[in-house]
Amino acid sequence: MTSNTPIQSLGADIRSLRKTRGLTLNALADQVGKSVGWLSQVERDLSHPTPDDLEQFCRALQVPPELLQQHHAAVSSETGVIVRKTNRRAIGHRRDGLTEELLSPDLTDDFEVVHSVFHPNSHLPEPCSRPTQELGYVIEGRLDIVIDGTPYTVDQGDSFRIRGQAYQWSNPYDAPCVVVWIIAPPVY
Repeated sequence: MTSNTPIQSLGADIRSLRKTRGLTLNALADQVGKSVGWLSQVERDLSHPTPDDLEQFCRALQVPPELLQQHHAAVSSETGVIVRKTNRRAIGHRRDGLTEELLSPDLTDDFEVVHSVFHPNSHLPEPCSRPTQELGYVIEGRLDIVIDGTPYTVDQGDSFRIRGQAYQWSNPYDAPCVVVWIIAPPVY
């Protein structure tokens, strides 16, 4: 594929999510109750899933419905290249106090970029970990983060890295904290 080739986001995103989760075409087709041939066509944007099909994909791939349902029509020359602020897709697991949007045009790269807003007086109640390498850069505000048992406070302009370690965050402050995350491989 040349760099000028636009990526058809929905099929490409489904393929990327399937591969990231280590699922074969057969395994995902079984989970959504469809044939391998149909799934292959969806991944190549030759067939279009119904809203019910998208719900099945979201359950099987463990992503929020908004991630696959919010494929906005972009200007054709911008598809796969530019994400306008008004066309960002909501992602994440909708934890209280955290709003996330995908800054990457799609999920087909070896990484994804996420815009996260940690709302005032919010926290992640339980530590979590995922098989990724992540870098966070604080655009504004302040965030408390515990990485592999060590607590840190990061401020505007600071960055941090998580390499598959358990982490937990909190924003006990009165202002939101905005962080841009680079995550590899894509998990949303």
